[in-house]
Amino acid sequence: MKAKARLTKLLIFISSLIPLSWYVWGILTEKLGANPIETITRGLGTWALIFLLLTLTTTPLQRLAKWHWPVANRRMIGLFAFFYACLHFMAYIWLDQFFDWPAIGKDIFKRPFITVGIMTLLLLLPLAITSSTYAVVTLGAKRWKKLHRLIYLISVMACIHYFWMVKADTREPVIYSSILFLLLSTRVFWLYRKIIRPTTR
Repeated sequence: MKAKARLTKLLIFISSLIPLSWYVWGILTEKLGANPIETITRGLGTWALIFLLLTLTTTPLQRLAKWHWPVANRRMIGLFAFFYACLHFMAYIWLDQFFDWPAIGKDIFKRPFITVGIMTLLLLLPLAITSSTYAVVTLGAKRWKKLHRLIYLISVMACIHYFWMVKADTREPVIYSSILFLLLSTRVFWLYRKIIRPTTR
């Protein structure tokens, strides 16, 4: 069982690096389209959102499909969400702005989607820092769980950031937001069954 769990973890780790490998290959072969900077920046942000949604999917898969391996690897999936969010931010400040800090500062305050994006990344930071078992023991399970419930707010903010960024073609943000709505709705339903329903008996 341990060998199978390790193999699963390794496969998830390798699979999670495929999007980054694709962008590296695209840069080297110059096959990222007419606007490679936008392709990289937006693509990395999209993958950060995908990994956030995958993190939220692990609990429904465990409860509904009885799959335990997604929850066992949830921490790594969440860290990849943070990893791609950092790459998304780095692509913006490096490739798009060339480390022009005054311009970046103006962007943060002038363009709401960048403001929300920065806030989302900052909220992800404490979750990434406290992702270890040591952090769970240090904070205590209850406080750790309360802190990591920020994932719900972070996911909503990430969808808002995506909506405001694309402006015109909102098909992809609608798809991801719909998935998020479904994932959050299942949790509201479970909360209803756990708290509200017993009081009506």
